[in-house]
This record gives sequence, structure tokens and C-alpha cells, in this order.
Amino acid sequence: MPHTPPANDYDVVIVGASFAGAACALAAAQYGLRVCVLERKTDPGERLHTTGIVVKEAMEQTWLGRMPDHLVQRVARVRLYAPNLHNVLLTAPGYYFLTTDTPNLMRWLASELRASGVDLRLQQSFTDACRDGDAWQVEGVGRTAYLVGADGARSRVAQRTGLGQVRDNLYGVEREFAGVQLPEGDALHCFVSRRFAPGYIGWAAQNPTGVQVGLALRHDPAHARAPDIEGFLEHVRDVVGLPHSAQVAGTRAGLVPCGLPDGPITAPGVILTGDAAGVVSPLSAGGIHSSWRHGWAVGDAIGLHRRGTGPAAEQVARQAAPTFHRKRMLRWAMDHLQRDWPVDALLRTGPMRRLAEQIYFHRRGVRM
Repeated sequence: MPHTPPANDYDVVIVGASFAGAACALAAAQYGLRVCVLERKTDPGERLHTTGIVVKEAMEQTWLGRMPDHLVQRVARVRLYAPNLHNVLLTAPGYYFLTTDTPNLMRWLASELRASGVDLRLQQSFTDACRDGDAWQVEGVGRTAYLVGADGARSRVAQRTGLGQVRDNLYGVEREFAGVQLPEGDALHCFVSRRFAPGYIGWAAQNPTGVQVGLALRHDPAHARAPDIEGFLEHVRDVVGLPHSAQVAGTRAGLVPCGLPDGPITAPGVILTGDAAGVVSPLSAGGIHSSWRHGWAVGDAIGLHRRGTGPAAEQVARQAAPTFHRKRMLRWAMDHLQRDWPVDALLRTGPMRRLAEQIYFHRRGVRM
């Protein structure tokens, strides 16, 4: 008697309900697929690892444009500071960033998933999965045609399925000050400093609920160093106008990829996206827009393929992953050549201003 393979419980199981995972789920759900999202947190808005700063393109080109107005604040300028705290104001006609009430943004995204028919399982971690014929058997969940790892820089999906893992990371920490207003709240304040942020920058920004001040540096697992966020706060507090009476309301911290995985991001029926796939700018560490685009491309490809009208989703996932070739060269330079004195000396010159505008405002074909 011929063997009949068991039916799948889901078309796709996605691990992680942040931007890449949510995009993948929403795209797949539009095809009427059975979509399950596993999120280990009880509350999608707790223990965040993202600054929640959204670029113009994400707001105007993706589902994120539906965000309620009270969750976002428009920031149209960048004030860039040298290590000696001399600064220059950068602008670009028509360009802007959005700071967000990130905890409530993530809760809104969770509500969007449920409204789209997605089975969102909070407080359920991904533990393991094994290949079962032409499907994946996900422990505690069931059989699924596709398994998608959108579970961050230390992806357990990648570990359990033998896919590549990201080894090059930044480590960032951000303090939140509720109810505080900066004198120049319509600017994103960015600080270059090898002392405080080797390999990256520090920042301060107004958001809808207060102020966020953060710092990130190149992460070396062999010589791990925590960012000196207290020293940085003292360094910049008076410059940005953060009151000494302001009390810390919360802290975010975690790894941010700045390199590609050390192996493939796909295997039959399993795909990595977002931070797990290294879909983050190696220079700016901006990942919300690129992660959303890649996650959506993966979910859309799964939907088309399951409906019999598209190529293999694994192929689409590989092709849609950005390579950031030029920015990887700039990342190498930042890791090996960063010095404070050239920035102190050149910040206010025309060439330095144009370079900064390319990085922050996507000018002349350079994209974040």
C-alpha cells in the first residue's frame, strides 16, 4: 500500500516577531497560507534590541507606513559631532527619519499579525527542528513546509539547521529617559569617538515618549568590552541639553550584526532573514528597512511558491539578500583606520560634509 506523507500543520513557521519576522508573516498571510510565528517574549514590546529609528524609505514603501501617528516622531536633521564636540548640522531636502515609541510599535505589529490571521504564539521559544521528508518537524509546533529564522544575531534556527551564523557584531546599549524634551528635538545627534565608540558611533534622539541615548562599539568575543554608557552620558549631556535630573526609565542592549553569516542562509525548506541573515548595513548598522524588505521578499516568495506560481523561495531569499559591497569596505576602514584627530580637523570641511550626507541621507547612490 503506498505511503501517504502526513499533512503539514503550517505552510510556514517563523521564529521571531520583530521586523523581518513580521514582514515575512504578513507577506505570506496575504496568500491565505497557514502562518505561525513563535516569539519567546510574553510581551513583544519588552527586552528590545533595536533603536527603533526608521528611515524615510521604510515609512513610504512598506507596511510600516500604516503605523499610527502617535507612535512616531519626525526627525529631519542630523547634528554630527567630532570627538572634540565641534559639530555640523546636516540636512537634505525632503529626507527624514522617524523615531518611534518602539515598545508600542512592536505591540502594534503583533496586532497586525493577528488581524491578518497569523497564529502568533507569545512566550514560545524555538527549541529544535528536524527534516521530515519534504517538511520540517518543529518541536512543540508540528510539521511545516517552510521554517524561517528571524531570530537575531545568535539565531537558534541557524544553529539547529546547520546554516551560517553571523560572527561579526557590534554591541550596543541604549538608555531611555521618559518625559524628557531635548532643546533640539528635531535632530538626530550623532557622535564620532574612538574613545567611547570604536567601530561605530554614539547617539541621542527625541522620540514620542522621551529621549534615547545610545552607544555601540565593535564586539570582540575574545576581549569583550561593555560600552561606557555612563561616561558617554556625562560627555554629551550638556551638549544635547539632557537635564541632569533626568532619570533612566529603561535600558536596551544587545548584539547588532555588521557582517555576513559564515555559511549559507538557506537549505531545503529553511531560510534565514533579518539579523540572522546579516541583512544589516555593515557601516551604519541600520537594519529595519533592509530586514523588512528581505523578510517581505521571503514571505512573498513562499506564498507564490506554495500557490504554484513562483520559483523556489530559497532562491529568492538568496538573491534578495543585500551584499553592501561598498559599505563592507568602509566597515573595514572603520575597524582598522579609525582615528579621532582627522574627524576633529576635517568635520566642517566640504568633503567631510558630503561624505556624511551620503551616509545619512542616501545621496549619490550610496544607500544605508
